[in-house]
Amino acid sequence: MSVFYKKHNFKVSINTPMAVKSISPSQSKTIITIFGLGFLTGTLDGIAAVLWSYITNPKIKPNIIFEFIASGVFGRAAFTSGSQMVVAGVFFHYFIAFLFSAVFYLLYGKFDKLIRNKYLIAVLYGIIVWLVMNLIVVPLSKIGFHPIKFEAALIGLIILIVCIGLPVALIADKKYWAGKFSPKK
Repeated sequence: MSVFYKKHNFKVSINTPMAVKSISPSQSKTIITIFGLGFLTGTLDGIAAVLWSYITNPKIKPNIIFEFIASGVFGRAAFTSGSQMVVAGVFFHYFIAFLFSAVFYLLYGKFDKLIRNKYLIAVLYGIIVWLVMNLIVVPLSKIGFHPIKFEAALIGLIILIVCIGLPVALIADKKYWAGKFSPKK
């Protein structure tokens, strides 16, 4: 026996030991879009971090950036443990980018109802990411709180707006307004 839930658009099979959820084609497209956005924003932000570090100090190699990210979990050991910490840093970087991208993508409709401008939403997303990362995540990690320097904060904010806010807002806006329940249709 199976029951179909219209509200959530999935089927639950009751005659099996564990309930099985069927993913609808629209849910599948949403999941693929979110994964793609996570990889896009993670890659753009990673490239921006590497380039900005090189511009400000050419002696800083890309591995140091990802070891620094890993140090949020592993502390100072991240700088002495070799390539495995670089891999851990890349993983954490993409994981964080994926989470922010997923949350903002899924909440886009609510932001759009309030603001009605995808570019302002992108700026707001970038500001939210910067605030959460610099005032919550990093201070609670093994990196700890650091004094915030205006220039570095401004550059970081611009990078987050361009590399996370803008791609998520543009793609979410396109998908949101193309949806069959779109207010524009």
